[in-house]
Amino acid sequence: MSREMLQLAEALASEKNVDAEVVFQALEFALSTAAKKKADREHMDVRVQINRDTGEYQTFRRWLIVADEDYTYPDVEKTIEEIQEEIPGTTIQIGEYYEEQLPNEGFGRQAAQTAKQIILQRIRDAEREQNLNEFLAVKEDIVSGTVKRVERHGIIVEVVAGKLDALIPRDQMIPRENFRSGDRIRALFLRVEEIGNTGRKQVILSRTSGDFLVKLYANEVPEIADGMLEIRAVARDPGQRAKVAVKANDQRIDPQGTCIGVRGSRVNAVSNELSGERIDVVLWSPEPAQFVMSALSPAEVSRIVIDEDKHAVDVIVDENQLALAIGRGGQNVRLASDLTGWQLNIMTSAEADERNAAEDAAIRRLFMDHLNVDEETADVLVQEGFATLEEVAYVPAAELLAIEGFDEEIVDMLRNRARDAILTMAIAAEEKLGEVSDDMRNLEGIDADMLRSLAEAGITTRDDLAELAVDELIEITGVNEETAKAVILTAREHWFTEDK
Repeated sequence: MSREMLQLAEALASEKNVDAEVVFQALEFALSTAAKKKADREHMDVRVQINRDTGEYQTFRRWLIVADEDYTYPDVEKTIEEIQEEIPGTTIQIGEYYEEQLPNEGFGRQAAQTAKQIILQRIRDAEREQNLNEFLAVKEDIVSGTVKRVERHGIIVEVVAGKLDALIPRDQMIPRENFRSGDRIRALFLRVEEIGNTGRKQVILSRTSGDFLVKLYANEVPEIADGMLEIRAVARDPGQRAKVAVKANDQRIDPQGTCIGVRGSRVNAVSNELSGERIDVVLWSPEPAQFVMSALSPAEVSRIVIDEDKHAVDVIVDENQLALAIGRGGQNVRLASDLTGWQLNIMTSAEADERNAAEDAAIRRLFMDHLNVDEETADVLVQEGFATLEEVAYVPAAELLAIEGFDEEIVDMLRNRARDAILTMAIAAEEKLGEVSDDMRNLEGIDADMLRSLAEAGITTRDDLAELAVDELIEITGVNEETAKAVILTAREHWFTEDK
């Protein structure tokens, strides 16, 4: 048997062009499987060790040593106390294996056939692993291949002829693209992932990733590879429209013109690969205001107002530019927001003026109510740029004294009243905060500032929060839309669990 073992290992290794060690490991697995079948103990742990020089082998049954409280599976585990009783003075530790040698079982015809099937499967797996490693070693970002077949869950692409297939999942395909078997296709290498519990690996490709567009551009524009210009940001609506923000690292380079090419040759080459996706090339800027204005092109922006705290930008445009700035179905503003990383609020000059007037009126009312001043004095404060009680209370007195008609007596009065109002409101807020239920306090995603704002608005229970609309939560707390949606969904979770 030992000579036959060596001959079989050598023959299979030569036939399949794999390392002999792979064959020996497959043989050991096959022999251990046969031993378990012979003993009719499918779940026991068997280890077979083949001598690589002689072909002789030994069979062992083994148990993992575990703590008494972790003991679960008698077929494959022994407790440390049990092994110490069986073998007094043993030095074996938890986490190590205790082994007992078993008699070697010879192969019958059926067992030999089973072993051969296991060996061949192991060899096929090893071949796939080797092909995958060779593919990954090339380190190509853009992968070219041939469509092998189109399935419900995606496209199977042959990327190494006869050796390796990859998958473009349905969610990584450009909408409304049609490919047939035999078509050539290009896509971005995305990742390698496990296929279920099979232990096999699958190469995943993408045609919708922003990086795919970047890599395509790098192939078309040599100035990118040379470092003379770079793509700083990308936003895509795959198959329809994309925005690319570019920056020149060489003053002699026109980044937009370079990326567009003569008569649009470069941008068209990329667009054609992406099923006609329309690509806007815009200038990147480290200044948020300038970057936002560029990102919204071709719309012309009249002015913008940046709110650093909310990471939002109010974009004011003329009436005749509103539809262009928003785009069909909100596409232009959505892509511009993704490109810049800022929340963009598009409005006309009239809408901006109306909102500013409403905000000014609210601030005037705040000053009239809490500073006990008339509308004229409150309006003066608003016109001078004061928007909160904290500003009135704590800005340098010189700023208030610089206002026409304000003397030291008026300034001292305003500052004292503002501080008293802040203290009174803080005490009231703490009292409100004390009314907040524990289940709302412990809700994931709510910080102390949000909790305080909600309490001041009378939202004191989880159900109160769950009943809010997203825009209501944004108005109360000032959080962004994504955070507001997540918090409300979390607050509503118990509704569905209770129903079940």
